[in-house]
Amino acid sequence: MFKSRKRQNEQLLATYSKIKKGSFYFNSIGEYFLKSNKAAAFQVVSDRTYFDLDLDEVFMLIDRTLSKVGQQYLYNCFRTIPGNSDRFERSEYLIKVLNERPKLKEAVVVQLARLKNSEAYYISSLFLADHFPKPKWFFVVPLLSLISLVSLSLSLFFPQFLMLVVPVLAVNYFIHYWNREKFVQYSGSILQLLTLNQVAKKIVMAEVLAKKNEEIIESIQSIDSIGIRMSLFKLEAKFQSDFGQAVESLADSIKALFLIEPIVFFSVLKELDSKRNDIHRLFVLVGEIDAAISIDSLRNELPYYSLPIIVDRKKHLYARDIYHPLLLDSVANSIDIDKKSVLLTGSNMSGKSTFIRTVGINAIVAQTLNTCFAREFSLPRLKVYSAIGISDDLMNDKSYYFEEVLAIKNMLDESRSGTQNLFLLDEMFKGTNTIERISAGKSVLDFLNKEDNIVFISTHDIELTALLNESYSLYHFTEMVEGETILFDFKLKAGQLKTTNAIRILELNNYPHEIIAEARKLSVQINKIR
Repeated sequence: MFKSRKRQNEQLLATYSKIKKGSFYFNSIGEYFLKSNKAAAFQVVSDRTYFDLDLDEVFMLIDRTLSKVGQQYLYNCFRTIPGNSDRFERSEYLIKVLNERPKLKEAVVVQLARLKNSEAYYISSLFLADHFPKPKWFFVVPLLSLISLVSLSLSLFFPQFLMLVVPVLAVNYFIHYWNREKFVQYSGSILQLLTLNQVAKKIVMAEVLAKKNEEIIESIQSIDSIGIRMSLFKLEAKFQSDFGQAVESLADSIKALFLIEPIVFFSVLKELDSKRNDIHRLFVLVGEIDAAISIDSLRNELPYYSLPIIVDRKKHLYARDIYHPLLLDSVANSIDIDKKSVLLTGSNMSGKSTFIRTVGINAIVAQTLNTCFAREFSLPRLKVYSAIGISDDLMNDKSYYFEEVLAIKNMLDESRSGTQNLFLLDEMFKGTNTIERISAGKSVLDFLNKEDNIVFISTHDIELTALLNESYSLYHFTEMVEGETILFDFKLKAGQLKTTNAIRILELNNYPHEIIAEARKLSVQINKIR
């Protein structure tokens, strides 16, 4: 049984702000991001950093958009740090207005949901991708259409003209079905464009959202001007859904006989090609409103959040009660960086890598979506780079060490770019021997720390704490061993790690006594040598 429109809207309004269930098709979600112009961006978050910080998962938490247009727009915002605060000011304005006018917000939510069909993902291709070029021989198509019309008309009075209709029909059928695949490929996106235009009209009616500026109105009217020709795509969809096979076949024969589809199709493509800016303008209008609602919905579900404080200070980062958004009951930590970078030590599973990711995620989301998973978070505008989740690239015959060398080389290059950077590293050069690892690590970390860059590095190499303690603030995570239990508090502590429990943990896991005894003896001897 079909739900009434009223019931559907009630259900939508009750659930739209929640975490989405179901699959995320990132290839489609990312289409607008991949193809749009990013010349004005301060930084485009790289694929390496994106995957190092598990930003796919973070996006799935953040995304509460109602439309595919909004989802693509939000993803593009999520991956690009803007060069100024305009985007944030617009978003915060929309959030404020919609929260002050709940009835308006409900009406907008219902309108945005009209673009939830997956075909709406392809609206962006109408203004970003190249369209099918009209073939050089296409000039014969209107001629063949005219011949069909004249021949069929004359045959009513002179039956012998039917002899001409048959071969013309054969040629026309060939052209019709040559065009059919292209026509069908565009039909979904063009129908969604019509819906986008209707939604934009509704939004413009609320002047407080779009302020009825001339550009938006002109863009709506521009799309309206080709609405009659685009109605063929709507008619095609109606034939497929509402009428029987016989009616559909008859309609298809008529369209083939007079070559209606290819004539209209290439006429519409020509118009769409000239209206790319208009389509993009409507896409952004709808996208930014949907994204604003999504960000507001996220904030309302968080235990707490803050707006970032972007400061004009060098080598500064302050976080109070910062937490990882993907972890249930995440332990919050605070840190205050001033003129120094950060070197973290601690055992495996104690929280080092998670804390570095937490800082990275917040630095990105603060600068892309104006939201922080912290009670307070301040930082200068900076670019974020990472080398955390590196693994062997067997398909391209690249070892872990070589992949890491390339990633860190990119950081070294960026460190001299003249902008402030945040570099996140986890266990540098662990694919090589101890002496060279420490030597190379110290040299690289000194280099990255130059200028106004901030470095967060986690390491097991205690030697680095002595080599870098003047330019790096030392912090550590540690576990506690109580009887037969290992406890992790995941709390960041200032200073150098004083105690280690690695051998004790082996003992608690029932390693042979002789291994434990020899390990302890050798540990004492090695520490004396150092």
